[in-house]
Amino acid sequence: MSKKKSKKVGLYFGTFNPIHVGHLTIANHMVEYSALDEVWMVVTPHNPHKKKSSLLDNVHRLAMVRIALENYPKLKASNIEFDLPQPNYTVDTLIYLEEKYPEQEFSIIMGEDNLKNFHKWKNYEVILERYAIYVYPRISENKVPERFVDHANITKVAAPIMELSSTFIRNGIKEGKNIRPMLPQDVWEYLDEMNFYK
Repeated sequence: MSKKKSKKVGLYFGTFNPIHVGHLTIANHMVEYSALDEVWMVVTPHNPHKKKSSLLDNVHRLAMVRIALENYPKLKASNIEFDLPQPNYTVDTLIYLEEKYPEQEFSIIMGEDNLKNFHKWKNYEVILERYAIYVYPRISENKVPERFVDHANITKVAAPIMELSSTFIRNGIKEGKNIRPMLPQDVWEYLDEMNFYK
């Protein structure tokens, strides 16, 4: 009996506070225009050691990601980091996922701005050696360090540049602006009903 072919899963980490059309566009572009079979949107938990009043509870941010992904079968919401000890590092999440899902082949999705600081991540050399990294473009002044420019495990994907941020959306809601086009309709309705960010 042959071993089941491994599924390529891209991990897209974020607080998704809230998830918006920019996140969805990037995740969907990655799964449609790269070697990935699925993208898991990993909701990063509230760090108990950090005071962040604008960060909604884990359960609500996860609920919004699930709502947003209902019509995207190749995109999955993941709460995998909720049960990991805090503070948590990406390398620990990768090791945990490998043990839990040995049949999957995991990689990381990150913006070009994150790649510039990747050398500051815990055990970044291990991550770079063992995992593929898919990078989407971001507008930024700083250059990517030379060692990451033509690295065999780093793939640049020409996704649309989405300069839309959750902070901008939260501020817009607080100021009473109509930000509906920036959110999936069901996510907007959830936010509005719950009176979040007002």
